[in-house]
Amino acid sequence: MGDIARHWINGEWVTSGRVSESVDPATGLSIGRYADAGEHEARAAVAAAKAAFENSPWSRDRQLRSRALREMGELFDTYAAELSRMISQENGKLLAEADFESHSAGQTLRHAAAQVMTETGISQEVAPGTWFSSVAEAAGVVAIIVPWNAPLALLIRSLAPALASGNTVVVKMPGQTALVAALVAEVIAGTPSLPRGVVNLFTESGNSGAPFLTASPDVQVVSYTGSVAVGRKVAESAAATLKRVNLELGGKTPMIVFDDADLDRAIPLLARGITTFGGQFCMTGSRVLVQHGVAAQVRDRLAELLGRVRLGPGLSPDSDMGPVIDKAAVRRIDAAVEAAMAYAKPVVRGGPDPDPALADGAFYRPALLEVEDITAPIVRQEIFGPVATFEVFSDESDAISRANATDLGLAAAVFTRDGDRARRVSREIQAGTVWTNAWAVLDDAFPEGGYKQSGVGRLRGALALTEFQEVKTYVHVVAPAAI
Repeated sequence: MGDIARHWINGEWVTSGRVSESVDPATGLSIGRYADAGEHEARAAVAAAKAAFENSPWSRDRQLRSRALREMGELFDTYAAELSRMISQENGKLLAEADFESHSAGQTLRHAAAQVMTETGISQEVAPGTWFSSVAEAAGVVAIIVPWNAPLALLIRSLAPALASGNTVVVKMPGQTALVAALVAEVIAGTPSLPRGVVNLFTESGNSGAPFLTASPDVQVVSYTGSVAVGRKVAESAAATLKRVNLELGGKTPMIVFDDADLDRAIPLLARGITTFGGQFCMTGSRVLVQHGVAAQVRDRLAELLGRVRLGPGLSPDSDMGPVIDKAAVRRIDAAVEAAMAYAKPVVRGGPDPDPALADGAFYRPALLEVEDITAPIVRQEIFGPVATFEVFSDESDAISRANATDLGLAAAVFTRDGDRARRVSREIQAGTVWTNAWAVLDDAFPEGGYKQSGVGRLRGALALTEFQEVKTYVHVVAPAAI
């Protein structure tokens, strides 16, 4: 990558913009420098993507797209180990969690490569001599705005279907994971069959390049993953040009444990649901709902597991949970927990880790707060940290009512040995994904997205392509034969 991590725009390495430092959240120390973009780089990237869409064969040559996606997937496999270490060091997650992220990229791209070759249109003679046919076409230039908590996985989740559909792409990567972005750019630059300008990538810590993307009339689709508040701003900006948006926003995942659940299986998953990625995950299991018959047992066992979590650098094999993204996040998370003390009972208080060896890092011990009021802020607002509420329910109706009490509906989990109960409850929960006796299990063949204010649209699966396509209907009326 050289001394400064660079942007990849119009098939060239670009170092414009100011130079910023990438920081290891486990130590607070700089681990590298990167070119930090703004509106100038965003403009150049959009112009390159527009020219590639208009002048290259990319949008019309499905063999080319499928081949390039396969090549890109293979390159990501080659870079997986290096990407894992950089993801772990730059955003703090455990190396095993980073491995899962880096090794999934190639699989997702190969799935998209297959989708390219299997997509079909519709044709029908609707009346004698009158033929209708409908085909999907690429929308044009797609802007992808990527968050720092899973920078590779959440990029590829949008990039793969956007490219498979024939679009050209501008990617805005976050400054917190700029060195990961530079490695991603190396993979893109090294993809042999990818035409110049089809994928353009810049890194920005500020907020001038991304707003340009959402407002630009030359961008037809925006794919954003992040907070509800910013998602609203993205949608508002995009509305001026009526561009399409797909948004995956916040989550407040209820983990519903019934009296008949296999607790030996469920309780470790509850702990993982709170601590995975340091709780900085849109599907974090941040609401633990337990039926009254097993509430005491679940409360005690879960508290014991959370109390034993070993904090440390993500690269250390001895760590159970890494740091959160920075010390500002530590202060924000702790302020939310402290405010909740006015009405919540601390099963596990959590908080900044007192270990002097961790003092320079952004470490926060997991918290579990018991709450009765489903209108309480700690129940309804996404904390984006290792903090969960503990709520006791009486029966199925109460569980469903509590699960649906928030404005968010990305995911949920149901723990029970009763298959009929699992189906009944899952049917009534307002969420895009509902697991039974599992958590955070995803597959490229099935859609992912949210109800209510958790987002708009779906990624993964066949529906993902439609987020980046227009549909054109051709009508051919056959002229009568000459006499």
